[in-house]
Amino acid sequence: MKITDIIAHEILEMLDKAEKGTAEIQRNELASAIGCVPSQINYVITSRFTPEQGYIVESKRGGGGYIRITRVRYDKPTAVMHFVNSIGDSIDSATARVFLENLIERSMINPKDARLISAAISDNCLKICPNELRDKLRAAILKQMLTCTLL
Repeated sequence: MKITDIIAHEILEMLDKAEKGTAEIQRNELASAIGCVPSQINYVITSRFTPEQGYIVESKRGGGGYIRITRVRYDKPTAVMHFVNSIGDSIDSATARVFLENLIERSMINPKDARLISAAISDNCLKICPNELRDKLRAAILKQMLTCTLL
């Protein structure tokens, strides 16, 4: 398991144990416990705990500083619209994959449907489309498929 996966796993465990879905992290303490440098904690938080993925991150610097991560909970229709709206006009294949993984993790979509959607928006499927339009087409297809699948 990669160090980034270990860090993400630890943070997710903290969130699962938290009463209100909020975990307060002391970056240096977590880094020391895992055996990594604090900047790796920052990297994982900025790449895996984003608003698009359903998290709110707050931080306070200095002595006694912390990073507070809150898992946002929505009812299904609100969550679907949140995901659809956060896609925007264009999305690359890596970001689309993260969206689908997040939906699976939240039990909003099953892995079979995610694979089907992933195939429909894959670069291989969209290769007939000019490169400059591919991410726009991917976003439009993803939005439509999510809306039809989840609502």
